[in-house]
Amino acid sequence: MNVRDPFGLHRKSALSILRTTASRAAVDLTERAVEASINAIEKSKQAVDDFDMSFSVPKNVPSFGNPQRIVEDHVWGNTAVARGGKSSPHPNKNAGILGGVQDRVGGLFDNRNTLPMYKDKPYAYPASQRARPVWRRKRVLAFALLLLLLLYYFGAFGRHHDTIASSTPVWAWLTAGSDSGKAADWVKRRERVVEAFTLSWDSYERYAWGYDQFHPVSKKGEQMAPQGMGWIIVDALDTMILMNLTSRVTHAREWISSSLTYDQDQDVSTFETTIRMLGGLLSAHYLSNEFPDLAPLAEDDPGASGEDLYLEKAKDLADRLVAAFDSPSGVPYASVNIAKYEGLPAHDEGGASSTAEATTLQLEFKYLAKLTGEKYFWDKAEKVMEVVDNNHVEDGLVPIYIYATDGTFRGNNIRLGSRGDSYYEYLIKQYLQTNKQEPVYLEMWDESLRGVRKHLVTYTEPSGFTIIGERPDGLKGSLSPKMDHLVCFMPGTIALAATGGLTEAEAKRQPTWTKKNEADMDLARELMQTCWGMYKWMATGLAAEITYFNIANPPLPEGSPHHPPADFDADPEAEWRKDYSVHGMDVHNLQRPETVESLFYMWRITGDIKYREWGWEMFKSFMNHTAVADGGGFSSLSNANKVPPVMRDNMESFWLAETLKYFYLLFSPNDLLPLDKIVINTEAHAFPRFDMGQLFSTGWKRKPRDAEGKTMK
Repeated sequence: MNVRDPFGLHRKSALSILRTTASRAAVDLTERAVEASINAIEKSKQAVDDFDMSFSVPKNVPSFGNPQRIVEDHVWGNTAVARGGKSSPHPNKNAGILGGVQDRVGGLFDNRNTLPMYKDKPYAYPASQRARPVWRRKRVLAFALLLLLLLYYFGAFGRHHDTIASSTPVWAWLTAGSDSGKAADWVKRRERVVEAFTLSWDSYERYAWGYDQFHPVSKKGEQMAPQGMGWIIVDALDTMILMNLTSRVTHAREWISSSLTYDQDQDVSTFETTIRMLGGLLSAHYLSNEFPDLAPLAEDDPGASGEDLYLEKAKDLADRLVAAFDSPSGVPYASVNIAKYEGLPAHDEGGASSTAEATTLQLEFKYLAKLTGEKYFWDKAEKVMEVVDNNHVEDGLVPIYIYATDGTFRGNNIRLGSRGDSYYEYLIKQYLQTNKQEPVYLEMWDESLRGVRKHLVTYTEPSGFTIIGERPDGLKGSLSPKMDHLVCFMPGTIALAATGGLTEAEAKRQPTWTKKNEADMDLARELMQTCWGMYKWMATGLAAEITYFNIANPPLPEGSPHHPPADFDADPEAEWRKDYSVHGMDVHNLQRPETVESLFYMWRITGDIKYREWGWEMFKSFMNHTAVADGGGFSSLSNANKVPPVMRDNMESFWLAETLKYFYLLFSPNDLLPLDKIVINTEAHAFPRFDMGQLFSTGWKRKPRDAEGKTMK
């Protein structure tokens, strides 16, 4: 029998007991702060529509597990993921007096029993502007910080503090001479990506096999469900197939066959489980059948007993997840209990679902419907799009929350970052998935992109970079010059929409090519440069989670004259650096894929070698600054704006499923997953394009619109 000693009371030293008592006091203090924050949220629902973080802390101090993050973690099982409880129905910019403290205490309150980072939202948010309750006043905060610093000094949080990364490169090739002046060997560069993947995977396999989360610095794993969800194994499976890593695919497949079960009394995120687990299984099924020579296994050969293992697991999971759609409106609930087949509303935002999450399930469920002939998967997913479109939105831009109860939007916050991003991504990808047989989604995409140009695009000062801002108070409110790293999916998606997946040269020869397509490609190029600048601005060469920009007041409208520099001068005092700004709370890097994803699309579509070269430079930065000592693999960073950086001791599953996959594809020949034959979901899982056939059709039509794009009642 294992006797847990979570507070260390069995240690012999008095100092240890003192540390423990102080630790518990600090936790109590934090919990009271969380409770106060949640009460504040409930007292001001209108303010909730527009806020992004439930309390603010000094610029140079870390989050300490802010309540918004905790509340959002609870979406995963509404959540009680780790507790098993029941759900409710309803230059270094960190300098300053505490600048060095942030780097040391960034992980003090990291909760290792929460979910891996959500794809759809950043880890930190800008401060709320609401009135401060008592516990937020400066004197109380100063006292709390003093207590925390004393506790840290005595080592009370030693098990969870962030780690300073080694500045020594892992591989000799990182210190080799520059490739400039000679033709790059892209095959060899692709092999480097495989090396990074196998190092990451083998470390996980060695220290945390079967676990849903992996902490590469402390070399341990944790579960999100009693028997595990296969979070890392399933998400990374199709990457291994593409890389032809047969022995590792074999081990993963054995675990999926013998250990993976979804019959667990567990609340899970509808969105995250769909894009990662359902998407991963469907992609593995597609790749193993379409490309049998990649990681070939006898077990999945035609006629073999395990031929449909991945599809069978996907069908079982989808039968459970589809219960989330059983709401009065048809908009899915944020969570679902996969044993009880029961959808569950979110705890926060009055039970409203994230708009992006509700509308980023369609590729997966429609492909599963095509494979199985089960039309109800198609109908459930499609209904959401009709409900969303029947709202009275202006210029195709949707608020970031929607009620599952009645299908109406909550609040007016408009952004293409967290909670908004993949709604727009899946518009054009639904159109492409069914071989352009559903023009309604192209129409919605075109309308939305016009809205982005009209309301969100502006240019920075003094250099004139193109950005996509936010309208937190709605389209009549002011433009915020804030870009989540998540927004960097847009350059590649715009290029994909403009060309349909053909190369730009091929697309220009089509009779359908227009001046609009030309303008869209120009916008894609400009946004790609801005996203690359996010990397160049940081000390490690790895982008921050959120970047702010200097813009004119009022903001320049789209189409205004602007002439950004062609290159990013490395001089620390270069003029272009004045356009960018990263706040102290936003310096973390979570191994996110959006920029390399867009680099992949831009390279395939334009053929411009600079996008490959930017990707190689980015990859080297990951290798230089995120590698963990002693074969631990790679970790996300708490502070990516100092060298050596500060590690968060967490490897996101999308590091394997997306980031490294896109690097691999970027350095691969263009005939590997040709873009005019496939669609890639928001977790980088590849599906084939297909004809709808007689069984499937678009089961809804748009209501008439006025000149502003609003539906006419």
